[in-house]
Amino acid sequence: MKKRKERMDMFVELPRTMKALVAYGPSDYRLEEAWPVPECGPRDIIIRTEGCGICTSDLKCLHGAPQYWGDNSQTAWVEAPFIPGHEFLGHVAAVGSKVEGYAVGDRITCDQIAPCGQCRFCRNGQYWMCQPHRMYGYFRDYCGAMAEYMRIRTDHAVISRVPEELPLSSALLIEPYACAKHAVDRAEITGGDIVVLAGTGTLGLGMTACARLANPRELIVLDMRADRLEKAREFGATRTWNPGKMDVVKEIMALTEGYGCDIYIEATGHPAAVVQGMQMIRKLGTFVEFSVFAQPTTLDWSVIGDRKELDVRGAHISPHTYPFVIENMTSGRLKTEGVVTRTFPLDQWEAAFRCASGEEGDIKVAFRF
Repeated sequence: MKKRKERMDMFVELPRTMKALVAYGPSDYRLEEAWPVPECGPRDIIIRTEGCGICTSDLKCLHGAPQYWGDNSQTAWVEAPFIPGHEFLGHVAAVGSKVEGYAVGDRITCDQIAPCGQCRFCRNGQYWMCQPHRMYGYFRDYCGAMAEYMRIRTDHAVISRVPEELPLSSALLIEPYACAKHAVDRAEITGGDIVVLAGTGTLGLGMTACARLANPRELIVLDMRADRLEKAREFGATRTWNPGKMDVVKEIMALTEGYGCDIYIEATGHPAAVVQGMQMIRKLGTFVEFSVFAQPTTLDWSVIGDRKELDVRGAHISPHTYPFVIENMTSGRLKTEGVVTRTFPLDQWEAAFRCASGEEGDIKVAFRF
């Protein structure tokens, strides 16, 4: 009888409808005032959303980028209608009958990837490269958290607990900082390295904070904005340079006796930053690319092989990094102050997306519930 009572306590009465931002097509996002609250299946968890960040990919999807909606050269990836939002956290509101280890009231989040568990990559433990590559916030069966409630399918989720003492302003950064941590891990920074990091958006600042913990000899951050460079210094950069005001390649060569930096991490998504990195990196150096580009990048590939024999590495999302990020945010070792610059209620989604574009100087913009 006691066990049955505990099981019944895993459910609370949920409303039938909720507010939700729903994507129907490119540039066709609508605030629905009475969208159905997701049902809790036996292997599901329903969370009451606490907050959800707006990612650059959310902006690109809203504006109809072909990588999401398809074009003459590629098929659509997203499946509308869906609820966007993959940078989220919330409190458990309902737990399915076959889910163990979670209770109503737990504060949780999960990776944005929804691994299938069956493909070659999932079977090999490389779940973040899952071949079907479903993600929360882009598919009707994996709706995201720009809504009052969200369903997490536990068979297709990597869930992490979030301590109650972690402030929302930091917790909203778990997903982007987890991506940043993976990019930094790919660089394999050591204590003697001279590291150059291009970009001081949310990801670039997260990379700065994560790279600082690796204690490189120099951590040089590049950006065109003085206020962002100041924030990078707060987060651990040893030098901050503006490529619009100085020849950063020349400066690196002067600093390294003409050799170049050991590691270059590209987090701007701008083709010029790729070319710049290839110019300033030393022979046998490591180049890490995380960004999503709006246009193709032209580069003399002989630099990679014939001239420098570089190790060029990609970085995709956030495998195995959520626990590290949550632990180090909570302890204060990973700096987050001032990255979330504005929050909005869901009703003001159009203003939120406009600010998330950066046109008013914001870094990270999020919804609060």
